[in-house]
Amino acid sequence: MAVKKSQKLSQTAMLKQILKRCSSLGKKQGYDEHGDVPKGHFPVYVGEKRTRYIVPISFLGHPEFQTLLQQAEEEFGFNHDMGLTIPCEEVVFLSLTSMIR
Repeated sequence: MAVKKSQKLSQTAMLKQILKRCSSLGKKQGYDEHGDVPKGHFPVYVGEKRTRYIVPISFLGHPEFQTLLQQAEEEFGFNHDMGLTIPCEEVVFLSLTSMIR
């Protein structure tokens, strides 16, 4: 049982780190205050061409999206200027996000 609690704690810490990082992306990328990222959303970059998608923060709570975030952390880390990059094909990302909505 302690393992599950420890895993949940690390997931919570990871989500807090992602939320903090995503909330500062708009300022770093030069988006205006009224801008192109609606409140409660954040940008991600997907696929070889790094196509930009705007996703709701509520996605962070879904296990399928958390798996993508773990893959992103392993491949790219969360500390780079490009923004949150998801390492999967666009078709896979769109399929997954359509199931979450």
